Amino acid sequence: MKKISILLVTIGSFIMLNCSDDYLDKQPISDVSEESFFLTSADLKLYTNGFYRLLPNNTERNEIFTVDNFTGEIVQNSLSNLMTDTRIVPASGGGWSWAILRDFNYFLENYERCEDEAAKNRYGGVARFFRAYFYFIMVAEFGDLPWYDKTLEADSEDLYKARDDRQFVVDMILQDLDWAIEHMEDEQYPYEVSKYTALALKSRVGLFEGTFGKYHGIPGYEKYLQASVEASNELIQNGPYSLYVGGNPASDYGDLFRFEDAETSEVILAREYTQPLINGHRANYYTLTGSQGRPGMPKTLVNSYLNADGTRFTDQADFNAIPFVQEVSNRDPRLSQTIRTPGYTRVGSNEELPPDLSSSITGYHITKFVTGSSSDGINQNTNDLPIFRFAEILLNYAEAKAELGTITQSDIDASIGLLRSRVGMPNLIVADANANPDTYQEQFYPNVSGSNKGLILEIRRERRIELFMEGHRWNDIKRWKAGQSITMPLRGMYLPGTGEYDLTGNGEIDLVIYEGELPSDPIEGAKYFNLGTDIFLSPDNLIDPLPDFNDRTFNEERDYLSPIPMQELQLNTNLVQNPGW
Repeated sequence: MKKISILLVTIGSFIMLNCSDDYLDKQPISDVSEESFFLTSADLKLYTNGFYRLLPNNTERNEIFTVDNFTGEIVQNSLSNLMTDTRIVPASGGGWSWAILRDFNYFLENYERCEDEAAKNRYGGVARFFRAYFYFIMVAEFGDLPWYDKTLEADSEDLYKARDDRQFVVDMILQDLDWAIEHMEDEQYPYEVSKYTALALKSRVGLFEGTFGKYHGIPGYEKYLQASVEASNELIQNGPYSLYVGGNPASDYGDLFRFEDAETSEVILAREYTQPLINGHRANYYTLTGSQGRPGMPKTLVNSYLNADGTRFTDQADFNAIPFVQEVSNRDPRLSQTIRTPGYTRVGSNEELPPDLSSSITGYHITKFVTGSSSDGINQNTNDLPIFRFAEILLNYAEAKAELGTITQSDIDASIGLLRSRVGMPNLIVADANANPDTYQEQFYPNVSGSNKGLILEIRRERRIELFMEGHRWNDIKRWKAGQSITMPLRGMYLPGTGEYDLTGNGEIDLVIYEGELPSDPIEGAKYFNLGTDIFLSPDNLIDPLPDFNDRTFNEERDYLSPIPMQELQLNTNLVQNPGW
């Protein structure tokens, strides 16, 4: 039975306290009396419950499992404005929104009036976590930012200050997180912020800023990588978390994302979904309904999954011309737990289902987060979605140490090795990876160099596979300075022209590609697609999901940061627009 979190019950009432869209124009909150509020633990909890609206939720712009379509990591029948190079400087909005920051600062200016020390430590940590989380989102989006740690009046000169250097802002983020880590108790709260959530965010922020600095040529990046190592190691060595292992490598990874309740052995913080008090999310509807963009995994990612014995799938000369059933056989088991492969059945059903090209534009039909058919309606999923999980911490730890040049085989054993062990895959061997870097992975990340080049490429492969559909890809591309990777051709499964296809390997035809008129005697149960109308193939017979968008560009001098809206530049002449905009 799902627990109903109080934060979900109170969040609606709290939003009414502060619904302004503009931090700079907002007047001080008057609905909360300083004299009668912030006096008890219940007051502090009630106020901070409203902060959770900053986390990913089930609104279309902020869904964990759809964010990766921004970079084509999930391919849909339309492309984002990043992918089509049609982003413009907005007149207003554009993510440059500060309203919620005032809530954090207002709380931190008043909460110490409570005499309950334990409550002050806990909820003071929650507020500082969210201020850090907010600023991390903004740094990743805009770079340099004005740092505000107090509420401002309408006539304050600070409203018109220039942007502070991004590293100063990140230092302030880490300072807030360190306070939370030091003062919050050692308790797990899977749906609420805890000391461990603060450690997880520190791990994420340190890795982001450290690698962003390294690959974008900003001096002093090493201290951020070290901060990520330290936070990750603290969680690994002293935290209460481990990878979920249910004893079945063929399903454990996929099961983790289908459980109704967050698996607290691995999930550090989750978004809870409970009917009927709050709408569910739409993972089933999104992946099963053709009107939702027909999301599919790209061929480049399918190619990146290793063979089951740990060898590279792309080391064979004809890897782009292998029929589907053969292509997905004997691969890293996470592939068959993320897309439909032979033997796939829905939760609660024994019916074997092939990939459905009417719901998946690449033919690689996504199953991650998909549950039983009772949740197939829009916003009917109630399986909790992870926001921070232990697997990310293991990946952060390995990558930060590899980028610092301090990694050892024992570090890999305690991180990447555990991820591969969960699914029955051989361990990653540092010496082997560095002796023979993968040229297929190198095309995505050509600026990786040094003695750990092969290892870093393998860690990036692991991250892309393990965290697929969890909203990390765009930030990863930004920090690695790998924007050109999203201009590569978008492709799907290999289909050598017209004909009949058995996509389950059970001897029954599931798919027919035809030209001209629809065959007069259709095969029962098969899906029919007209070549050149319903489906397009590239010259090498791979599904071409968007043939009108094969020539795309990425501006290396501009596109890693978003533009500041024109209105903000006019209101504050001390703000300087980001380069290229």
